[in-house]
Amino acid sequence: MAKLLYSATMSLDGFIAGPGGDMSWLTEYLGEPDPAAERLLARVGALLVGNRTFGGDDPNKGTEAEGAFGGRYHGPTIVLTHRPPAEPVPGVTFATDLTTAVAEAETAAGDRYVNVLGADVARQCIEAGILDEVLVLVAPVLLGDGVPLFDNPGGERVRLEPLAEESAHWYRVAY
Repeated sequence: MAKLLYSATMSLDGFIAGPGGDMSWLTEYLGEPDPAAERLLARVGALLVGNRTFGGDDPNKGTEAEGAFGGRYHGPTIVLTHRPPAEPVPGVTFATDLTTAVAEAETAAGDRYVNVLGADVARQCIEAGILDEVLVLVAPVLLGDGVPLFDNPGGERVRLEPLAEESAHWYRVAY
């Protein structure tokens, strides 16, 4: 059975994107090998992506490295959006509600990970009590402002249990 995993590269001060969703800061860190990211890529069966992330600022746009995992991910992608495009996008399924999006992603992933991309979708999964794990890769930079890893003012405290002892922060969500 698939597990839902939220993964993101975060600045040391807690931002996954700069102001306005700017991802250009990440470019200088993309070429560096990361064992946790490599292990994850081999275990991802589907992506569950928020619409802002799907249509957002890819620092590799227009290059061979465009897309998830530096363009190395080639598999099912489910985008959660209230406004699916009129024309189909090859290799992408659009869902208008979380329950449908998660079900489609889990079916596509089989016994592999559904990798959640996008802070808002991750927040929705936490609120629904369905997120299984969180993997945070920390980049050695302070952005000062931007999109936080989790933004849920007034939200509930969520306890995490460490899953790995390495430079990455990989946790099981303990409800």
